[in-house]
Amino acid sequence: MSVGQFFSILLARWKVVLGVFLLIVCTALGVSFALPKQYEATSTVVVNVGSPDPVAGMILPGSPNMLLTQMEIVRSERVAQRVVRNLRMTENPATREQWREATGGVGTIEGWLAGALLRNLEVKPAGQSNIMTVSYESVDPKFSTMMTNAFVKAYIDTNLDLRVEPAKQYSSFFDDRAKHLREQLEKAQSRLSEYQKEHGLVATDERLDVEAARLQELSSQLVQIQAQASDSSSREAQANTTANISEVLLNPLISGLKADLNRQEARLQELNSRYGANHPQVVEAQASINTLRSRIEAETRRVTSGVSVNNNINRQREAEVRAALEAQRTKLLKMREQRDAATVLVNDVANAQRAYDAVLARLNQTSLESHTTQTNASVLSEAVEPTSASFPKIPLIMVLAVGVGMVLAIATAFLLELIDRRMRSFEDVVQLLGLPVLGVVPKPLRRGLLSRQRGNTMIPGRVLGQLPRPKGT
Repeated sequence: MSVGQFFSILLARWKVVLGVFLLIVCTALGVSFALPKQYEATSTVVVNVGSPDPVAGMILPGSPNMLLTQMEIVRSERVAQRVVRNLRMTENPATREQWREATGGVGTIEGWLAGALLRNLEVKPAGQSNIMTVSYESVDPKFSTMMTNAFVKAYIDTNLDLRVEPAKQYSSFFDDRAKHLREQLEKAQSRLSEYQKEHGLVATDERLDVEAARLQELSSQLVQIQAQASDSSSREAQANTTANISEVLLNPLISGLKADLNRQEARLQELNSRYGANHPQVVEAQASINTLRSRIEAETRRVTSGVSVNNNINRQREAEVRAALEAQRTKLLKMREQRDAATVLVNDVANAQRAYDAVLARLNQTSLESHTTQTNASVLSEAVEPTSASFPKIPLIMVLAVGVGMVLAIATAFLLELIDRRMRSFEDVVQLLGLPVLGVVPKPLRRGLLSRQRGNTMIPGRVLGQLPRPKGT
């Protein structure tokens, strides 16, 4: 179909086209005015994501789904029922009668009203920001405004409850744990005090150092005494076998007696050679020599017996120091055992104190959080009473009606043309008969609307149509 045929059909059936178009447009306009008007009130809420917590002093973790979660909270049944309770909608007798008629008394009136309110509520994000818009639509602009603000307030209160309720539960839990840990701490401190009092522990480390030094001193004394005892023992053994020991050789009395003995022996030899063995002087010298020898032997026995006594004294001192060392070692081991036991009790007290301090800190924090009145959501703008209806949108409906009307009008004209096909131009003759057109007799054209003489026609200048070219050339 050529453009000429298209417009020739529309021109031939312009009345049908105009009628269908006006019918569609007028119907849409009438329906628009007949529909009840709806008024939408809107409020905006800012959700602070990633802002520092004023109680914990920490930055809250941000989440890409944070805003979606808050939107679902606004649309939740809990928020809607809170709106019902805040506005005392259940106290209205007419509302209760409507609930009984609708449900037959099954369920709760709060749930029924909440479901009805949620059907007219719309929550959506404002672009890519952390702002969400809360809208409520109804036939009354004041009711829409009231419900929008009520939903926003109920959402903020519910958001605060969602934050405070876990804090209250944690606070109660930490309170019980703090009491239990405090009892454990008091018991541990009591056990430590009793143990220190029982064993007289005041400064365990200093006393242990003193006793360890005493043990070291006794050990040194034992080593020294053992050396002395070993030396005295060897000298005693030597004294039992020979008299040429240092104590005997260095004894001045024995040395003097031996010198006197040597002189008397020399004098005896001289007197014996001069006077003979029976001379009184010889006999006297011999008696003096015997006396000196007796005294030397007696003095030697006294000196060697002194070595034995000294050895016995050293052995006795060694036994005493050894016993003192063993007693000190036993005492030190006992003190170390007491110190270890006291250290365990001290560690028990320290662990109980740390656990109690940690739980007490968490208790203070959760107690503050349970009394907070701040949330991460705040109202950016409250809903105001709308001055114009949000539905029906007459300009949009009229634009759609014009478009739909044009389409249906054209479709109707072509449908009628298909039912009642007519030849309206020489192209139709060529297309339908397949014969060339020799000429076209133009239709006389009327003059313009401003022409004074009606029925006066104007003959067009071109009276012969151009022959169309045969098909296939």
